[in-house]
Order: sequence, then structure tokens, then C-alpha cells
Amino acid sequence: MSRFRTRSRRGEGSSVDLSTRLGRLELPNPVMTAAGTAGHGAELARYFDLASIGAVVVKSLSATSWPGNPSPRLCPVPGGMLNSVGLQGPGVAGWAREELPRLEACGARVVVSLWGRRLAEFGAAARMLAGVARESSAIVAVELNVSCPNLEDRRRIFAHSPEATAGAVAAVREAVDLPLLAKLSPSTPELVEVAGAALGAGADGLTLTNTALGLAIDLEERRPLLGAGGGGLSGPALHSVALRAVYECRQAFPATAIVGVGGISDGEGAARMLMAGADAVQVGTATLADPRAPERVGQLLGRTLARLGFDSLDKVVGAAQDEKTRAAMSKARRRDEP
Repeated sequence: MSRFRTRSRRGEGSSVDLSTRLGRLELPNPVMTAAGTAGHGAELARYFDLASIGAVVVKSLSATSWPGNPSPRLCPVPGGMLNSVGLQGPGVAGWAREELPRLEACGARVVVSLWGRRLAEFGAAARMLAGVARESSAIVAVELNVSCPNLEDRRRIFAHSPEATAGAVAAVREAVDLPLLAKLSPSTPELVEVAGAALGAGADGLTLTNTALGLAIDLEERRPLLGAGGGGLSGPALHSVALRAVYECRQAFPATAIVGVGGISDGEGAARMLMAGADAVQVGTATLADPRAPERVGQLLGRTLARLGFDSLDKVVGAAQDEKTRAAMSKARRRDEP
């Protein structure tokens, strides 16, 4: 087992053991960056030690480079922001050549986010990543972005369809043996069904959730503010939606790994997500305002949990769930113990 998976770390200023597990992946603490908000590489290393957080999730990559959407791409809205970056990126090969070495030098644990417009593109990106991962112990997991709302044809959002989601997961699972998380959309009433399809096709866990579809209007120009029209809503306004997604999927899948993301900017927000049933959390939009947010949230989480009387993370995860779900989670943990 690599050194990236075994280090344990307690919350700064507290006695709480923050180590966590996402299936077969062990992390020293549960705080990760969110794809798209921390850049493609080690951009945040100038602000804090990237090895001090659970993992760095890089901006979503496809098999080839992609230009993204027309500007403007970002705009503030009440309770958060809208983005329509459109998955701009250098492609897997370009990322591995230009960005991965910097992450390795920082000692970061790296989760690679992959996307595609068609099943063949998911598979191609995964095969390319498999070759890169064989040469890099820094890459510890894959996050499969089947839910970005910033595609020109939103009918291609795989996470609106259980069948399409299963196909994308299967294409990536065939190519890579790394822990695999399916990142799903909150903009579907069939979230639990889609999640079940992803897990049935080989995903090891879920990331909940991606941004929600939104729109901003320029009153003076009488047109949408973003260059591509609509965009993805993130920030505090998404927090309750993400909590609901985590809570419902934890009830449906008590044994699976879950990462909660949406509107987390402090220790209390992270604690709520864990109590809803997440094993780990991601900090996204808050990082755009404060590049130190991921490290700060981890420190504040330790203090929050200590104040609430917890001494380890496994007692926090799912604490807000009903008795039946907590019992099923406890049984699954005992079964997975070495």
C-alpha cells in the first residue's frame, strides 16, 4: 500500500481522529477539493500543503483537449455563483505531461475527474489514464463526471439516465482498477435509481452532487448573463440540495462510499454532510473566494466535532440517519474490517 493511503492525521487543535475510508481507499482526513475549483494541478500549493488534505480532485479531463464555453463564464448570484466554464481542459495526456509532476512533487493524493460526451470517449479517457496511473502512485482514485450541466446538448447529461450512467461507468471500470466514484446530478428525480445503476455497473462509490441547472439574466441587455446561456449553480444555495441527496442515497445504499459536496465552507457545513451519511466531503466554490478554504475547513471540522463530543469520524458518518440505516452501516463496516 502506498504512503499516500496510510498516513493518519488528527484535526488541528483537536483530539478527533479524522481518518476515513472510501471503500478500499484510505485518507488521512475527509476533506478534498472539488473538481473544477482547484485547477488542473498544483495551483493551490502556494497557499497550503496539498498533502495536508484528504485529496486533490483535479478539473475534469477528457481524452482530448477541449476549449470550453464562450465567455462570460462566471457570475455571482444570491447564495452562490453560476458557472459555464464548459469542461475546458488539456486532455489526459497533456495533463499527465504538464500538471501531474507538480502534484507528485507536492505529495498530494490525486483523484482524477474524467468526462466524455459519448461512451466511447469515457472509455478512451479511462484507457489513457490507466497507463498514466501505472506510473504514478499519486493517483489514488477516479471520479467519473457524468453530470456536468455545461454541455451544449444537455440531453447528453448521463446522470439523468440510469442506463446511460451504467454504460459510462462500465466503460471506465473496464479500463481502470482504481477506486471509482460516480459524480451525479441533483437535477433528476431519479437520483437513487441512477446511483443504483452506477454502483451496479462497477462504481465503488458516489460523489453527491454536481451543480444544479440555473440561469441569470442581464436586465439592461435583456439576455442571459453567461455566454452559453445557463450554467451550474454552486455555493451555499446548493447545500440543502446536496444534503438531501447524500441522506437519501445513504439510506438506499448503507454500505457504499459517499462523498458529499455542495456549499461547504466551514466545519459545521462539513459536519452536517458527514452526519447525513457522507464518508468524505469536497470544498468547491468556497475555494474561489479563499484558496485556503480546503485546509481551513479540515481544521474547523476537527474543532467542531470535538465540541460536539466526537473522537473519531466513523462515529459521525450517518449520525443523523434513522436507526435502521445506522444499523445497516455498522454491519457493513464490521464486514469490511480487515
